[in-house]
Order: sequence, then C-alpha cells, then structure tokens
Amino acid sequence: MIGTTLHNTSLRTGRSFDLGKMNLRQLWIAYLTYPTILLYIVLAVISFVVLARNFPGIGPTLIAAGAVIAVYPLAWYMIHRFILHGRFLYRMKWTATLWKRIHFDHHQDPHLLDVLFGSPLNTIPTIAIITLPIGYLIGNVGGAAAALGTGLVITCIYEFFHCIQHLNYKPRMRWIQKMKQRHVLHHFHDEDGNYGITSFVVDRAFGTYYADARARTRSPHVFNLGYDLEEANRYPWVMEQTGAPPRDRPDGATSRNAA
Repeated sequence: MIGTTLHNTSLRTGRSFDLGKMNLRQLWIAYLTYPTILLYIVLAVISFVVLARNFPGIGPTLIAAGAVIAVYPLAWYMIHRFILHGRFLYRMKWTATLWKRIHFDHHQDPHLLDVLFGSPLNTIPTIAIITLPIGYLIGNVGGAAAALGTGLVITCIYEFFHCIQHLNYKPRMRWIQKMKQRHVLHHFHDEDGNYGITSFVVDRAFGTYYADARARTRSPHVFNLGYDLEEANRYPWVMEQTGAPPRDRPDGATSRNAA
C-alpha cells in the first residue's frame, strides 16, 4: 500500500493522503505507485505496441500525436467548466454520486490525493472519446493508437502537475510557480475561472483567466461549487452520500499550504 511505501505514518491521520503534508519526494513515490497512474502507463504502453504493429508512417503518427496535444487544453477546459462545474449532475439522483466523485469531493478538500485523481471508470472512456476519432481519421488503427497513447501520457503529466499545485512545496521554476498560483486561486478564491491545469491559454480566450485575487471578489461557492445547504436540501443525494452537509471550507490543509 502507498502508506507503507511512503514510510511516514503521520501522513495518514484519518484523512488519507494529504498533499498539504507531503514533500516532493513523497509525492513522487505516491504518484509512481498509485494504481490509477500505473494503469494509465500500462494502457499507454499497450497503445504504442498497437501503433508499432499498425504503423501508419512517421507523418500520420506525428500529426495524430500533435493533434491530441493541441486539442487537449480545449477539451479539458470544456469538461472542467461545463461538466465538472455544472450543476445539472447533482440535480439528478442517478448522476449525483458521479458528480460527487469527479469534482465535488476535490473542491471540498483540495489536498486529498485519492480524490484528486479521477476514477479510471470515468477518465479512460473520456480520453478514448477525445483521442480515438482524431487518430483514426488521420492514420486508421495506428493513428488511433498513437492518439490514445499520447492522450494517456498527457493525462499522466496533467495529473502530476495537478498534484504539484496542491503540494506543500514551492516550485523552483517560475513558470510552474505561476501555474500553481493560478490553480490555487481557482480552489481558494473564485472557482469560476482558471480552469486550465498546465495552460491557461483557453481561459484567456474565453475570458475566464485572472492573475490574482485583486481581480475578483471571493466566491462564496469556491469550496462547494454552489452545492450549499439550500441546494443540498433541494437535491439531497450528494449530501446523503457524504453523510454531512456541504462545507464552505476544507477540514484540513488550507491555502497557506498551497502558496
């Protein structure tokens, strides 16, 4: 188990893995042994094996990979803004649990590692839907494999930087510091903006980018995504799953750990 691998029982205090209490070395160990990440890596290797067996040529392979790299920031933005931050999922009983798992829990306590990563049951079909059609149109089976493998690798990169953004650690590189600061604003100041993870180009294009807290007033829904007590009483299914009313701030680490 990861707790044994980290050799630090203080990280498990009834909260599972708390990025606000971990250092960079501990994150690397947890990340590289986390089952979801290992699954992505295995599937990426399988994709590249399929690519080798159905190789469409250097050109189609590079174009398929490049197309996925170009599309990913837009796809993530659309999913993050309109699905993960949408309110329609918690208003239906049959999708309330899904919404709770894919994003509500993460905003309720942004430092918990085990809800930071998406469930493979949700993420892998989404990655496939985004990448396979693009790759197949460019290079048939080989192109589809190249696109899927690229998507899985990008997802691993996104997930690692997402961890960095919630880690009790100040990056040395300025561009990573800025990336982290923008994401921290999304979680601790105003959730209606800075939807990107590694890039905020799409945020700039759609007018949802902001550089510091002075640009906006603090949102009252930054931790509950609008699922406040009034909403919970009207649509109780997420609250029933949680076993408690929605919180307006996390129990554990706060923004002081993420700066």
